[in-house]
Amino acid sequence: MPFRTTLATLLLIASAVLAGCHHAPDDAQVRKAITAAAAGAETGSGSAAVAGLSDDFDGNSGDLNKPALANLVRVFALRGQKIHVLLGPVSVEPRGERMVATFTATLTAGAGVLPDNAGAYQVETGWRKDGGKWVCFTASWKRAL
Repeated sequence: MPFRTTLATLLLIASAVLAGCHHAPDDAQVRKAITAAAAGAETGSGSAAVAGLSDDFDGNSGDLNKPALANLVRVFALRGQKIHVLLGPVSVEPRGERMVATFTATLTAGAGVLPDNAGAYQVETGWRKDGGKWVCFTASWKRAL
């Protein structure tokens, strides 16, 4: 009996180690980063909202860069205004060594935070690997309707 218990314990440990070494597929990493950015915006954390962006991030052809986006989230949080983000299904497809993710994002806000900008948007993002991590280097968005 002790041999079987020891063997079972070793198998469980080996399974846990192998599971810990397994890397998520590239598309899953991109989806997770998108979800984390939305969660960061909802909690008012500028740094969490932009954690998945490259330092040279370009939003809507120069409309928004990484520091500006982080500051925008922080300003809403400092005002006590909450942003709500509802993400639609995320489609991720490889393009050579990069990835393109598209999705819809519906923005709403409490206390009139985004009266002119609230609504549904169609978003397209470009991703590349930096140091083994997928980062978003570009995004474009337009009103869905």
